[in-house]
Amino acid sequence: MASRLVVSTFVSLDGVMQGPGGVGEDDSHGFQHGGWLPPHVDEGFGRIMNDQLERADGMLLGRRSYEILASYWPNVPDEEGGAKINSMPKYVTTRTPMTAEWRNTQVLVGEAAQTVAELKRRTDGEILVQGSSDLMRTLQEAELVDEYRLLIFPVVLGQGKRLFAEGTAPAGLKVTGSTTTDAGVIYVTYEWAGKPSYGSVA
Repeated sequence: MASRLVVSTFVSLDGVMQGPGGVGEDDSHGFQHGGWLPPHVDEGFGRIMNDQLERADGMLLGRRSYEILASYWPNVPDEEGGAKINSMPKYVTTRTPMTAEWRNTQVLVGEAAQTVAELKRRTDGEILVQGSSDLMRTLQEAELVDEYRLLIFPVVLGQGKRLFAEGTAPAGLKVTGSTTTDAGVIYVTYEWAGKPSYGSVA
């Protein structure tokens, strides 16, 4: 028994993943560009997101991302898309105890690398990781990520929390798929390929 850990996130061309959904979603550290995702949402984007959700057997979130999603999804009726995400198992990583009121949520208290490694060992299927650049970086450094699914938006923000910030552990990835929506969002999937290889241009 072992689950597959899939990181899915939205990033700008300069790698920023902060505050995609709304102006006030995450203004920490003076971030002023929240809400850069909605102008690029179209049918193609919707199909990608629905497909990811349908394939997932569970969801892993950092504490802040959990709070954002838990403030929205429990109020979405089943017939409007809430059925799958509200019924699936959800796991929250946190260093300190917390109360999780969103149904089917389990709190993983401790160091994320250790608690998520144990989660992968005791569960089956696909666990979708969304949000939290810190969590994603921790999982990559521990070599726990099996696949990345990145939606790259045609915007440059110039500031904000980056998915692969300075200090991120080097990693080699293999492209397994790519498509572009009518709104210009590039959806690329990668599999973990171990450490990167290097060479020189003759």
